[in-house]
Amino acid sequence: MLAIFKKELKSYFTSMTGYVFVAFFLVIVGIYYAVYNLMNMVANFEYVLSGISFIFVLLVPILTMRLMAEDKKQKTDQLLFTSPLSISKIISGKYFAVLSVFLIAMVIVCLYPLILLQFGSLSLKVAYGSILGFTLLGAAYISIGLFVSSLTESQLVAAVVSFVVILVTVLMDSLVSFLPTDNRTCYLVFLVAILLICWLLYSMMHNYVVALTIGVIGEAALAVTYFIKPALFDGLLTKVLGWFSVMSRFDNFTTGILDLSSVVYYLSVVFIFLFLTVQVIKKHRWN
Repeated sequence: MLAIFKKELKSYFTSMTGYVFVAFFLVIVGIYYAVYNLMNMVANFEYVLSGISFIFVLLVPILTMRLMAEDKKQKTDQLLFTSPLSISKIISGKYFAVLSVFLIAMVIVCLYPLILLQFGSLSLKVAYGSILGFTLLGAAYISIGLFVSSLTESQLVAAVVSFVVILVTVLMDSLVSFLPTDNRTCYLVFLVAILLICWLLYSMMHNYVVALTIGVIGEAALAVTYFIKPALFDGLLTKVLGWFSVMSRFDNFTTGILDLSSVVYYLSVVFIFLFLTVQVIKKHRWN
């Protein structure tokens, strides 16, 4: 894994990608820092991080689009498949390499509250709590970008799809408010969702029995629950999609709350998408 990590990390800084990412990231942080904290004389660094959260929509697709797509296009992924390393170690090495590029920028950002401290008093607890939440948010988005990159051999397609997915998660709270809340609509949406999950399982495992069993059990359980107590489905779609709002959990950190459930949530997102990436690569390997 260490060899893959070193190779990928070096590739970011032998090309312009790593330098451009760090430079652009720090420029955006610096502009918001100057406007919010210095010009307006507000001693709340968390406002800066909250204001620049949109930056992941732009930068993560650029940072992750080449991770797996480039290997597929150039057929160098065949060399990885025949290496003594396991697929999980290869994916972990690539993920930690791109995460390290992001962490380099975040280490520099850690100096900003200390600079602000020279001009007055501020809550370092809230400031560094926000930095922790922002770092976890970035780690989650990078894992999503890595997964999307594993689905295609086109860097452009990977970048566009990652952009759309991350944009949807950023706008999730606003989008949820437009969704219907009646129990019948929610029930029908969950029926379709179970069918999509079964199709996804089959496409990854090519096992009719597993996909069909999960589909039948899931649809039956959903139907029984709906006919016994339909009130449970009132507003359920809004609640479920609200759970996928990655940004809302970051708000806890900006208010000075170190919410362990949010930490576990972000780490779970990282684990799930790394696991899905491994499964996609394994499927491609055996095909």
